[in-house]
Amino acid sequence: MVCARSVAMGNGSMRSLRAEGNGVGSSGAEVKALGVKVTPGGVGSGGEEGPEWEAELLRGRVARLEEELAQRERELRAQEVQLQALRRELDAKHSQIDKLQDAIGYHQHGHALAPWPHSPPLGPVHVGSAGSASRLLSVINQGPARFQRVAVEVHRRLRAKEGVSAEPTSGQFGPSHHQSRAHHLSGEKARVRKDSSTRRLITEALLHNDFLKALEQQHLREVVDCMYERVYGQQQLLIQEGQPGHYLYVLSEGLLEVSQNGKLLGQMRPGTAFGELAILYNCKRTATVKAVAESHIWALDRQMFQKIMMRSTQARNEEYFSFLRSVSLLKDLPEEKLARIVDCLEVDYFDEGDYIIREGEEGSTFFIIAQGGVCVTQTMEGCPDPQQIKTLGVGDYFGEKALISEDVRSANIIATENNTQCLVLDRDNFNQMVGTYEELQAYLREYVEQLARSDQRRNAMPQSPLQCESSVEALELRRLRDKLSLLPSPSCPFQHLQLIATLGMGGFGRVELVKLKDEDTGFALKCIKKKHIVDTRQQEHIYSEKNLLQQIHSKFIVKSCFEEATARFCIGCVLEAFDYLHGKGIVYRDLKPENLLLDAEGYVKMADFGFAKRIGLGKKTWTFCGTPEYVAPEVILNKGHDFGADCWSLGILIFELLTGSPPFTGSDPIKIYTMVLHGIEKVDMPKRISKRPEDLIRRLCKLNPAERLGNKKNGIIDIKKHKWFQGFNWEGLRRGKLASPLRRELKGPLDHSHFDMFPPELEQPPDELSGWDKDF
Repeated sequence: MVCARSVAMGNGSMRSLRAEGNGVGSSGAEVKALGVKVTPGGVGSGGEEGPEWEAELLRGRVARLEEELAQRERELRAQEVQLQALRRELDAKHSQIDKLQDAIGYHQHGHALAPWPHSPPLGPVHVGSAGSASRLLSVINQGPARFQRVAVEVHRRLRAKEGVSAEPTSGQFGPSHHQSRAHHLSGEKARVRKDSSTRRLITEALLHNDFLKALEQQHLREVVDCMYERVYGQQQLLIQEGQPGHYLYVLSEGLLEVSQNGKLLGQMRPGTAFGELAILYNCKRTATVKAVAESHIWALDRQMFQKIMMRSTQARNEEYFSFLRSVSLLKDLPEEKLARIVDCLEVDYFDEGDYIIREGEEGSTFFIIAQGGVCVTQTMEGCPDPQQIKTLGVGDYFGEKALISEDVRSANIIATENNTQCLVLDRDNFNQMVGTYEELQAYLREYVEQLARSDQRRNAMPQSPLQCESSVEALELRRLRDKLSLLPSPSCPFQHLQLIATLGMGGFGRVELVKLKDEDTGFALKCIKKKHIVDTRQQEHIYSEKNLLQQIHSKFIVKSCFEEATARFCIGCVLEAFDYLHGKGIVYRDLKPENLLLDAEGYVKMADFGFAKRIGLGKKTWTFCGTPEYVAPEVILNKGHDFGADCWSLGILIFELLTGSPPFTGSDPIKIYTMVLHGIEKVDMPKRISKRPEDLIRRLCKLNPAERLGNKKNGIIDIKKHKWFQGFNWEGLRRGKLASPLRRELKGPLDHSHFDMFPPELEQPPDELSGWDKDF
């Protein structure tokens, strides 16, 4: 309803409108807004206008109000769009906070944020644990850049396990200036003479170090022999926090103080070993060490330590090889088989008069004399006591018939010297690692035939795996490669790529999601700063990764715990990838959840071949590389490693997929390595891991690589036959017909919503013009 009010205006009057209730009222200002001039003396020119003029006035006012209402609606729609965008951003940050909380461990310590609704209501949001919550909320309030920096840092420190690597041992790209100097020093200072008290002090210091005491006695003696002395004056720095480390130290005289971030942590006195992580790989020091008074230090650099470990292990293996070549039963076996036997050999020790074999007993063990000597005695007709018939020395062997079948010993073998050492191989290990005698005969026949076929094909052109592959994926890859080859400016291909998002960051670089500017197909582009590659001497690894990725083609290659069925599916995909790689003589060396990706169908694909290497069959490699939680004991001890290192890491992966964390964890890598050297037998299995996966984990994580499931004569097949995989559809997996429990809906090839958020790379990489990558 509208009521009228009279307004005196000169010689006449007009009715002004006033809305009731929630209507819009009228005033003189409104009249002025409608274009009517209001004066004390009247309206307009002072004449009466009548009903027609009033109607016109109302029509004008209605039009103005309609225009204003439309403007308000446009503003509201814009605000709604902005609100939806803010809600999406808040949802993304909420998701990221959940991941950060999970990483930091708030949920385990009773400091979790209260759950947030997926679409938060307008108004205040109430959260629990005010202290921790306000800290996280304050990060959000400081803007997206600050939030992403914190997210990346927490992800880096607490969630993502970063790989580490020493310099490759081949020296293909030459040592850096420091390493050249260190190597020269090592050569000069090797076998430094020391008095007995100094040797005892250094030895005891190494044995009191939890990590170093795991070294074999022979290696420990050589480390002591090769350490050389350095003298530091008062207030002189030995170690600078944040600088790369290269040396292991033992303090023999003086006093040292340790500080971190400018805060004094403590002091070190004579008989202390420190800095041991640096002899494994290139790492930054986490504290500063300074001499309080003049101090005498014994040092060993990383290159010398690696030489000690390699030299002794290689010399021993060469000696064992020569022993095996002298055995008539084994001499015709190819090197690959002999290498497996070498890995199985154990050393038994006997003193003078000890019976190694007794006549008439059943035996299943073969012996080679590595040190000392034995005599052979046999019962003779007419003699009350066994008679000596011959003596055997280093390199001689006995009991070889036991490798073929159960053997009744025909003579006594008795040690004639103290500390007689025999290399021992039992029939069970021989059969598992090499095969039965009948299998060996068949193998040798096939081996000779294969060599003949290889000679016939030697001059044939090798066929690319892609030429044999007719899948849609292979055809699409070939089409894109052809397109890339036609792009102009081959020296600067990045101008043809569009950056979509950062998929991940690691210890050596970052991975970007990119696409060709006129294509919808996405690529994962790995980016590493060239100067960082040179500084850490990773050129050989970079070339190796590129070459291997060009040569291999497998459907299975490219944080929460899982139920057994899901974990089994993941491990099945990894096994297919390992079966393919190991068959080509490639060891992967960096298995971990962070290097496993899902394709559109939810199948696991192995990514990041930065540490992969083609070693061939029956060979070993020596470079320390991998991820601390996943690295195998023989890698830590520089004993040389092969495919057995991948089998170890597979056991660790099963444990982590089923429980949410690996069995060996800690803030300090050295503590992790020390736990690894103690072995999986020291680990109490959580109740979440049932008997069958526990049995598989323990078989994969044997301390002796030769005893690991998957590293024997049948390779990966032995793992596939384990009881945990009973009833698993391997054929369906290989053909891509097995439904994945991990399949996620994707909006398209560029959908990266399932990845964490990372800020863009803003830092300009420094120039590196040495030319090591001219043929890349």
